[in-house]
Amino acid sequence: MNNQKKVLLVFLASNSGVDGARSIHEQAGKQGPAAWFERSVRNIIKKSQFAIPSLALMILASVDVEGVHQQICDLRFEELPLDKAWDLIAISVQTGTAAQAFSLSDMLREKGFRVALGGAHVTMFPDNCRAHADVLVLGEADEIWPDVLEDLKNDQLQQRYESERFPDLFSSRPVRSTVLQKNRYFTTNIIQTGRGCPFNCDFCNVHILNGNKHRRRRVADIVEEVRRFKSHDNRIFFFVDDSINASPEYAEELFRQLIPLNITWFGQATTMLGAQPGLLKTFARSGCVALLVGIESVEPESRKAHQKNQNRAAELVQNIKNIRDAGISLYGSFIYGLDGDTLDTPAAIIDFSRQTGLDVPGINILRPNPGTRVFERLRAEGRLLFNPDDISTYRYTFGQEMLYQPKNISMPDFIESYSRLTKELFTIRRSLQRGLNAPNAKAAVTFFNLFYTHLYTLSRNDLQQQLPGGNKDRP
Repeated sequence: MNNQKKVLLVFLASNSGVDGARSIHEQAGKQGPAAWFERSVRNIIKKSQFAIPSLALMILASVDVEGVHQQICDLRFEELPLDKAWDLIAISVQTGTAAQAFSLSDMLREKGFRVALGGAHVTMFPDNCRAHADVLVLGEADEIWPDVLEDLKNDQLQQRYESERFPDLFSSRPVRSTVLQKNRYFTTNIIQTGRGCPFNCDFCNVHILNGNKHRRRRVADIVEEVRRFKSHDNRIFFFVDDSINASPEYAEELFRQLIPLNITWFGQATTMLGAQPGLLKTFARSGCVALLVGIESVEPESRKAHQKNQNRAAELVQNIKNIRDAGISLYGSFIYGLDGDTLDTPAAIIDFSRQTGLDVPGINILRPNPGTRVFERLRAEGRLLFNPDDISTYRYTFGQEMLYQPKNISMPDFIESYSRLTKELFTIRRSLQRGLNAPNAKAAVTFFNLFYTHLYTLSRNDLQQQLPGGNKDRP
């Protein structure tokens, strides 16, 4: 036991956006009533729907290698336990938090710890990470993490591990929710049924990271996982697949078998579910109370420009109404600032939201994620507003800064129109009304709307800093 190797798996929260819910221009050590209010809101968020665990770290922590002990450290809730002699500290890196991850890794290595970096950013940009790690882990790590742990145990740790193929999800690799401290999270019931996406939206990297076809887990394994998770945590389940209805036959079989387990669940789907009446009924019977659907744009030119070819605009309204009529609340995700958008687009979004009765109309600004085709195109067109040659300067925020120049709208006009759009959709009165009108999960819908009322106010204030006379420096 004394020779047991110890591994710390680190989740690194972003400084702003939904993890931080703070201004990107906020000064350290800020005091006063306003600062107290901001901290109070953040504490509420930590215990809200946003405080869910990292599935990637749950998967890694569930790998058992004799002689190795693993522990998850979620920096949203705790400090790094550096008083212990960790043999390896592994950090999951997203591009939006890469600068934070590199700074943390450099500090840990200076203190004598060995650091492994993995995750989406490392997979896409390993050369950008090499100088900041002892070990790089590239790709989906399900099948290669056991090799890392075995090599660590035998003092033969390599500098680079890379999956030669996507892991076979049909192989049984049980995930344990008991590796988590349950009381920290809104729920620990995070379930993934498959990976990959057949679509090619140019602003998305899912098909780049996980492949252009769906790979699915065995239905029996998922049913057993749900049963095990429920025995540990009887709260709501999140199915985190990007499109849970991508294969109607598979989804029908899965959720039909979940009906007897009597769970309540949220998930993500395409609006095509509204044109799949049999599957829609099974979703409702199996406990689905709310779904996130990616509408992205109601402008045909924008959908065409960004290769958002699924969920054609003409079908959207009726499909959304059908889903809500089945008793399922909908979070509809829009992106404002796509290349077909004009100053008329906000009015179209408002009309669409009211016509369909969307329970949460989420308004996002286009994020040119490094590694996506839209990033490469905007770089070629000279429209990026951050240094494309230093992708570590890219960061995640919730609509709090513009990272590119919109095609058809000047920057001042865009910020002004975005501000009017979010002010119109998100007021306390409208938030409460949408909660009352929601077909299900009324409390969650109300909370989402009220939280976004606060967060969009934050984003509007930060965006003003990019207007003439504002502070244009990126801290």
